[in-house]
Amino acid sequence: MGIEGLNELRRWAAQVHYRGQTIILTNGCFDVLHGGHVQLLKSARLLGDHLIVALNSDRSIRRLKGPGRPIYPQKSRKLLREAIRYVDRVVLFNAESELEALVKVLRPDVLVKGGDWKGQRLTGERWAARVAFIPHRCPESSTKVIARMRVSS
Repeated sequence: MGIEGLNELRRWAAQVHYRGQTIILTNGCFDVLHGGHVQLLKSARLLGDHLIVALNSDRSIRRLKGPGRPIYPQKSRKLLREAIRYVDRVVLFNAESELEALVKVLRPDVLVKGGDWKGQRLTGERWAARVAFIPHRCPESSTKVIARMRVSS
Protein backbone atom coordinates (compact mmCIF):
# COMPACT_ATOMS: atom_id res chain seq x y z
CA MET A 1 0.00 0.00 0.00
CA GLY A 2 2.58 2.57 1.03
CA ILE A 3 2.03 5.70 3.04
CA GLU A 4 -0.40 8.11 1.46
CA GLY A 5 1.18 11.46 0.74
CA LEU A 6 4.77 10.36 1.38
CA ASN A 7 6.14 12.77 -1.25
CA GLU A 8 4.13 15.63 0.24
CA LEU A 9 5.46 14.72 3.69
CA ARG A 10 9.01 14.77 2.30
CA ARG A 11 8.52 18.32 0.99
CA TRP A 12 6.85 19.43 4.23
CA ALA A 13 9.70 18.02 6.37
CA ALA A 14 12.30 19.75 4.20
CA GLN A 15 10.50 23.08 4.66
CA VAL A 16 10.22 22.58 8.43
CA HIS A 17 13.94 21.83 8.74
CA TYR A 18 14.83 24.72 6.38
CA ARG A 19 12.96 27.08 8.75
CA GLY A 20 15.03 25.72 11.65
CA GLN A 21 12.05 24.02 13.26
CA THR A 22 11.98 20.52 14.70
CA ILE A 23 9.97 17.39 14.00
CA ILE A 24 9.01 14.92 16.70
CA LEU A 25 7.69 11.52 15.66
CA THR A 26 5.98 8.85 17.72
CA ASN A 27 4.13 5.77 16.61
CA GLY A 28 1.82 3.11 17.93
CA CYS A 29 -1.60 1.49 17.85
CA PHE A 30 -3.30 4.05 20.12
CA ASP A 31 -6.36 1.81 20.07
CA VAL A 32 -8.39 2.95 23.07
CA LEU A 33 -7.49 6.52 23.97
CA HIS A 34 -6.54 6.91 27.65
CA GLY A 35 -4.62 9.28 29.90
CA GLY A 36 -1.31 7.57 29.24
CA HIS A 37 -1.63 8.32 25.53
CA VAL A 38 -2.44 11.98 26.16
CA GLN A 39 0.45 12.31 28.61
CA LEU A 40 2.87 10.76 26.09
CA LEU A 41 1.68 13.08 23.31
CA LYS A 42 1.82 16.16 25.55
CA SER A 43 5.34 15.31 26.75
CA ALA A 44 6.50 14.52 23.21
CA ARG A 45 5.20 17.83 21.88
CA LEU A 46 7.29 19.71 24.44
CA LEU A 47 10.42 18.33 22.72
CA GLY A 48 9.98 20.32 19.51
CA ASP A 49 7.81 22.24 17.07
CA HIS A 50 5.79 19.65 15.12
CA LEU A 51 4.49 16.32 16.48
CA ILE A 52 3.66 13.59 13.98
CA VAL A 53 1.85 10.44 15.10
CA ALA A 54 2.38 7.37 12.91
CA LEU A 55 -0.65 5.20 13.59
CA ASN A 56 -0.78 1.46 12.99
CA SER A 57 -3.50 0.56 10.50
CA ASP A 58 -6.29 -1.85 11.40
CA ARG A 59 -4.57 -4.63 9.46
CA SER A 60 -1.31 -3.98 11.29
CA ILE A 61 -3.01 -4.06 14.71
CA ARG A 62 -4.75 -7.36 13.92
CA ARG A 63 -1.35 -8.83 13.08
CA LEU A 64 0.12 -7.54 16.37
CA LYS A 65 -2.77 -7.92 18.80
CA GLY A 66 -5.06 -10.58 17.32
CA PRO A 67 -8.46 -10.76 15.63
CA GLY A 68 -10.37 -8.88 18.39
CA ARG A 69 -8.43 -5.69 17.80
CA PRO A 70 -8.53 -2.86 17.09
CA ILE A 71 -11.55 -1.76 19.09
CA TYR A 72 -11.83 1.47 17.10
CA PRO A 73 -11.27 1.47 13.33
CA GLN A 74 -8.33 3.44 11.95
CA LYS A 75 -10.53 6.24 10.63
CA SER A 76 -11.87 6.91 14.16
CA ARG A 77 -8.46 6.51 15.80
CA LYS A 78 -6.94 8.95 13.31
CA LEU A 79 -9.73 11.48 13.84
CA LEU A 80 -9.38 11.29 17.65
CA ARG A 81 -5.59 11.76 17.53
CA GLU A 82 -5.89 14.69 15.12
CA ALA A 83 -8.24 16.37 17.63
CA ILE A 84 -5.56 16.39 20.33
CA ARG A 85 -4.00 19.83 20.39
CA TYR A 86 -0.45 18.53 20.80
CA VAL A 87 -0.61 16.57 17.52
CA ASP A 88 0.12 18.29 14.21
CA ARG A 89 -0.29 15.37 11.82
CA VAL A 90 -1.38 11.73 11.86
CA VAL A 91 -0.14 9.24 9.28
CA LEU A 92 -1.33 5.63 8.92
CA PHE A 93 1.04 2.76 8.18
CA ASN A 94 0.51 -0.96 7.50
CA ALA A 95 3.92 -2.50 8.11
CA GLU A 96 7.26 -1.85 9.77
CA SER A 97 8.80 -1.26 6.34
CA GLU A 98 6.37 1.62 5.77
CA LEU A 99 7.18 3.07 9.19
CA GLU A 100 10.90 2.81 8.36
CA ALA A 101 10.28 4.68 5.09
CA LEU A 102 8.32 7.37 6.93
CA VAL A 103 11.08 7.93 9.49
CA LYS A 104 13.64 8.06 6.70
CA VAL A 105 11.62 10.71 4.85
CA LEU A 106 10.82 12.85 7.89
CA ARG A 107 14.29 12.62 9.49
CA PRO A 108 12.78 13.56 12.85
CA ASP A 109 14.81 15.50 15.32
CA VAL A 110 13.32 13.32 18.05
CA LEU A 111 11.83 9.84 17.83
CA VAL A 112 9.66 9.32 20.92
CA LYS A 113 8.48 6.12 22.56
CA GLY A 114 7.05 5.21 25.93
CA GLY A 115 9.48 4.23 28.67
CA ASP A 116 8.57 0.55 28.32
CA TRP A 117 10.39 0.53 24.96
CA LYS A 118 13.76 1.44 26.48
CA GLY A 119 16.41 -1.10 25.48
CA GLN A 120 14.45 -2.36 22.47
CA ARG A 121 15.24 -1.78 18.82
CA LEU A 122 13.04 0.95 17.39
CA THR A 123 11.96 0.98 13.77
CA GLY A 124 13.68 3.83 11.96
CA GLU A 125 15.81 4.98 14.89
CA ARG A 126 18.87 5.29 12.65
CA TRP A 127 17.10 8.07 10.71
CA ALA A 128 16.28 10.14 13.80
CA ALA A 129 18.67 12.68 15.28
CA ARG A 130 17.91 11.31 18.73
CA VAL A 131 15.55 8.99 20.59
CA ALA A 132 13.63 10.01 23.71
CA PHE A 133 11.75 7.70 26.07
CA ILE A 134 8.85 9.20 27.98
CA PRO A 135 8.27 7.54 31.35
CA HIS A 136 4.76 6.28 31.98
CA ARG A 137 2.95 8.41 34.54
CA CYS A 138 -0.41 6.74 34.03
CA PRO A 139 -0.92 3.05 34.82
CA GLU A 140 -3.44 2.63 32.00
CA SER A 141 -2.85 0.69 28.81
CA SER A 142 -5.24 -0.10 25.98
CA THR A 143 -4.94 -3.80 26.78
CA LYS A 144 -5.90 -3.23 30.44
CA VAL A 145 -8.79 -0.92 29.55
CA ILE A 146 -10.14 -3.42 26.98
CA ALA A 147 -9.86 -6.29 29.48
CA ARG A 148 -11.89 -4.30 32.03
CA MET A 149 -14.49 -3.42 29.38
CA ARG A 150 -14.89 -7.07 28.41
CA VAL A 151 -15.24 -8.22 32.03
CA SER A 152 -17.94 -5.63 32.80
CA SER A 153 -20.04 -6.30 29.68
